[in-house]
Amino acid sequence: MKFTILLVSLSLLVSVGASASQALATEDTKPSQTITRTGTQAPIKGSAEYFTGNVRVDPLFAANDSAPFSGAYVTFEPGARSAWHIHPTGQRLLVTAGVGRTGEWDGPVEEIKAGDVIWCPPGVKHWHGASPTASKTHIALTGTASGKNVDWLEKVSDEQYNGKHGGKSE
Repeated sequence: MKFTILLVSLSLLVSVGASASQALATEDTKPSQTITRTGTQAPIKGSAEYFTGNVRVDPLFAANDSAPFSGAYVTFEPGARSAWHIHPTGQRLLVTAGVGRTGEWDGPVEEIKAGDVIWCPPGVKHWHGASPTASKTHIALTGTASGKNVDWLEKVSDEQYNGKHGGKSE
């Protein structure tokens, strides 16, 4: 009799667990989207502390617990660029318009253009911006760790921007 009660109890636990798992799976697959309408988020002027020249940041979405990364359109006017910086979880840039430049510490300055995709691994000191004669827009997808997505460093000099000294400061 004790064996029968044990089997019945075990069967009930298994069936309750299976039902609970199915219910959770159903909740996870329910369609429930968030739509952020274009024009509902104000653009931000790139801070002179972190950028040289005119830069506009159009936020797309913020990081959250389920997706710990943010997205933004970033537009650089000709000659504009970011300061040197590092991303703790890396960054992906999808160039959507124009022609730009990017460089990493002690590396060459590379030309980038619409359609190019740049992956910058975590901890790599780099910068990016427009070319001297054309603007550039990219979508930046940036991961967040412990509430932080970037460590800003010193400004990129004109010599570094023009590829004359790599990342080395003189």
